Amino acid sequence: MVERIESLKAGIVGGLSMCFTFILTSLLNTFGLAKYFEILASLQSNVSWHWWISGAVATFTGLLFGVTYRYIIRSDKNPQLKAGGVLAFGLVRGLTQIELGWNSNTTIWPFLVLAAESLFWFAFATIALDIAIKLHWLKPFSS
Repeated sequence: MVERIESLKAGIVGGLSMCFTFILTSLLNTFGLAKYFEILASLQSNVSWHWWISGAVATFTGLLFGVTYRYIIRSDKNPQLKAGGVLAFGLVRGLTQIELGWNSNTTIWPFLVLAAESLFWFAFATIALDIAIKLHWLKPFSS
């Protein structure tokens, strides 16, 4: 039971960090990139149902990432495995964005930006989870 609670706590930390980075990158896209780079105008977002669904998906992805990341570091202390887990999550989501760009009639640059954002989201979630573990909010290893 303790392991399940710790996994849930890790999922909550991951979900909240992904939600935060989603909001941060949405603001950056809308008020920065889309405003000053015409080729990235499609990144501008308004608060609509599509934005809310994207935020919910990002938060849920963060929850799943948090649980998976905690399991990875509980099972193995190998830093390459931790980095590989982050890279795998980020690349899967990022490559999906790039594939959407290839299937669209617009330029691929906005989709490349979204792919880079994906890697940033998971890197930020990793930092948040590592801090939570160091502060003993989460127990990484079973005793």
